[in-house]
Amino acid sequence: MNRSVPATIIIAVASIVLVLVCLFPFAWMALSSIKALPELYTVPPHWLPDAPTIANYVKVIFNSNIPRYFMNSVIISVGSTLLALILAIFASYGFARFDFRGKPFFQTFVLVGQLLPTAAIIVPLFITLRYLHLVNTYWGLILVYMIITLPLSVWMLTSYFKAIPIELEEAAIVDGASRLGILFRITLPLSTPGLVAVLVYAFVTTWNEFIFALCFATDSSVKTLPIGLAEFSTEFNTDWGGVMAASMVMTVPIALLFLFFQNLFVGGLTAGATKG
Repeated sequence: MNRSVPATIIIAVASIVLVLVCLFPFAWMALSSIKALPELYTVPPHWLPDAPTIANYVKVIFNSNIPRYFMNSVIISVGSTLLALILAIFASYGFARFDFRGKPFFQTFVLVGQLLPTAAIIVPLFITLRYLHLVNTYWGLILVYMIITLPLSVWMLTSYFKAIPIELEEAAIVDGASRLGILFRITLPLSTPGLVAVLVYAFVTTWNEFIFALCFATDSSVKTLPIGLAEFSTEFNTDWGGVMAASMVMTVPIALLFLFFQNLFVGGLTAGATKG
């Protein structure tokens, strides 16, 4: 359908405004990270720094624990994402391709962990982790984060697997392929957008998570970046230059991840949401 010129102009202007609104926090954070501390407290605020400096980044990288927290976040987020993805693949394929008694109940029950409020599960999780000696360990946070990301990952992949024609798998079975062979040679290669959508969702969720990391990682050897940002604030003062520089260190990997997987991520979300 051809749009009129006024309608096209309105859509273009609205899109530009929306992009500017979304990019403003990131731009402000980037500009603030290269400002000297006195400039951050000027009223009215200076949009551009008078004397750009990298002192905040030097402080964050060389005079703080942010590099250690960055590595902790990478290890925990990658580990939790891979574990959730592996489990979600097998669970989703079972829900999508097999009929068994109680299937609707189990599919609904998977989401229970996603529906419970954080405050309701912190104490039981802490008791469980302490009993297993997993408090202040990588494995403790990896398992806890998997609980957060696994339910929605299963639902997203189930919808995507259902959208793949079953005739392809039936033809492979006739040729003598096993179920695992079908899964790894046919279903997963055709499900790349869905897998990327789940991967990005799980990674971003665990990368930005704060509450569980605050409760289960009190030792600096396993603290993550969201917790590390709080160390720039004291009782009487906040080093906003350090906060902004550390926030840039935390945000850039996520931005690059979205840019790299943008097309596959959007395709996976739309397919999982509209088919199945």
